[in-house]
Amino acid sequence: MTETAQRGGARLMDRSEYRHKPRPLTGKSGDPVVSAAEQMSMKGYGCIIIVDKDDRVEGIVTERDIMTKVVAKTLDPKVTTLGEIMTRELRLAREDDLMLDWLRIMSNERFRRLPVVDEDGRIKALFTQGDFVSYTWPDLFEQAKNLTKASLASNFPWVLIGGGVLIYALGSLLIIGLR
Repeated sequence: MTETAQRGGARLMDRSEYRHKPRPLTGKSGDPVVSAAEQMSMKGYGCIIIVDKDDRVEGIVTERDIMTKVVAKTLDPKVTTLGEIMTRELRLAREDDLMLDWLRIMSNERFRRLPVVDEDGRIKALFTQGDFVSYTWPDLFEQAKNLTKASLASNFPWVLIGGGVLIYALGSLLIIGLR
């Protein structure tokens, strides 16, 4: 698909996932890890976005961060703050960015959560790899259909012979079974 011939819903804000997403879980850098973990557990979220007093994104803390930076190092989650373990240099998307651009970036840079911010850097939504998968499914089905057609077309004589043999075998079994 060329850049000029994009299919509908190409921008993040055009996706139904964007319009129907609940507000991401947010916290402050001074909050204790234990309270964030409790909130994440209660809501079933895999991360918490760290924001400043003006609601601008400062960082992110994921379940993996809690496991590797707190639990594995036996730090006290009641004393350790989100600011101590958060990832500060994170990628931030804008609402009008293209899905395919971010799909490529997330795949190449190996991260799974993408905060979406407004023009002032305030959190609007959080996209995950799952959101991107739902965007790519129609393309994957189309590719599979085209590959199947191409495979059948190039192997048509063998498919025809195999189908004929299969019909002959089934017919023979049916005739033998009726005797």
